[in-house]
Amino acid sequence: MITKTQIWNSLENLPENITIDQVIDQLIFLEKIQKGLDDSNNDRIHTKSEAKKQLEKWIK
Repeated sequence: MITKTQIWNSLENLPENITIDQVIDQLIFLEKIQKGLDDSNNDRIHTKSEAKKQLEKWIK
């Protein structure tokens, strides 16, 4: 989950003239980064070889 502080810090670093779509894109990007960090911290990750095996199943 993203905190209000993370959102605020992210928005402060954006340029003054920005579209709402760009703001939404930034927030989605921030959320995806946070989800990846949360997954990593909770051992919900795959090794490179596990990812390759899964990809091979999907390609078939």
